[in-house]
Amino acid sequence: MDVVEIGSAVCEMGGIYRVKPLGVYAMLDDGEVDWKVIAIREDDPKAASVNDVDDVEREFPGELNKIMEWFRDYKIPDGKPANAFGYESKALDKAFALTVIKETNGFYNKLKSGARENSEGLSLI
Repeated sequence: MDVVEIGSAVCEMGGIYRVKPLGVYAMLDDGEVDWKVIAIREDDPKAASVNDVDDVEREFPGELNKIMEWFRDYKIPDGKPANAFGYESKALDKAFALTVIKETNGFYNKLKSGARENSEGLSLI
């Protein structure tokens, strides 16, 4: 799972910020779903007016399409095919995003606790 923050300030690489999830894309990468959560920093000037994926287009026209296109095309210069997306390439709403976040967090906690074997050698930092 990756988080794409759409606010007005540039975030520091590796920084930790409180964000408000707004929606999610289901990118298909090498046959697996790679969730792309769309969020805005809680301290962003527009955070109060953006509460769900539908609000993004109103406050940030074209931003959802830019995000989808970037993730679709970023591997093409390396000679790889464009990535595909589930759900007809639509950004799913906040409720769906929160479900994905909760489920993914559960998977992570099982790996961290040892309840699930880390047979893939995943980094848990």
